[in-house]
Amino acid sequence: MTTVCLFDVDGTLIDTRGAGHRAMLTAMDSEFGVPAPTADIPTAGRTDRAIVNDLFAHFGITNTPGSRALLLRSYLDRLPAELSRRHGVVLPGVQVLLDRLAGRGDVTLGLLTGNFEAAAEVKLRHFRLARYFRLGAYGDDHDDRNDVARHAMSRIKEDLTRRCAVERVVVIGDTPADVACAAAVGAVSVAVATGRFDDKTLSAADPHHLFPDLSDTDRLLEIL
Repeated sequence: MTTVCLFDVDGTLIDTRGAGHRAMLTAMDSEFGVPAPTADIPTAGRTDRAIVNDLFAHFGITNTPGSRALLLRSYLDRLPAELSRRHGVVLPGVQVLLDRLAGRGDVTLGLLTGNFEAAAEVKLRHFRLARYFRLGAYGDDHDDRNDVARHAMSRIKEDLTRRCAVERVVVIGDTPADVACAAAVGAVSVAVATGRFDDKTLSAADPHHLFPDLSDTDRLLEIL
């Protein structure tokens, strides 16, 4: 029997020190000539597609496949330089935990993130973490994070159940949205307070498990 662990990226595995946000702002300015967005546009726990939709609506930019593709190309062009410039970090305990989990034959590691797929790959390759993950669901085609979780479950059924029996799915993330999307698909939720939300806020979202970070490897292995 296999356990599938689906990790969020930003605030859970890595802290890019705002590299993605800055790359998006400069891409918006370069391609559409607009200033930085207001704080009224939330980003934490949301999909990149939903954030772009809000940006386009806020600035009155026609939202077409062409305009979205133009912004994505510009964003991805700028992201590597921003990652290098801002000296982000792999968050506490992540490297050890992934090494331990990757060495187990009864665990499959995947991603469940609001990032565009290409952006998630750029970020994880920068921090040398991409090699751990065998599957993923991303924010390219969904506004709602719960729909990303549903897509992840479809991927698990398509890619894994033909080869092995999946006993359970665990979602690990740093926002209430991660907890909610786990609940939406009947997965076990592990919340970690390494992002924008403190343990009190995360506790109110009612996760199955809550940790200050991912450094308690032995306890996490018992759960995962």
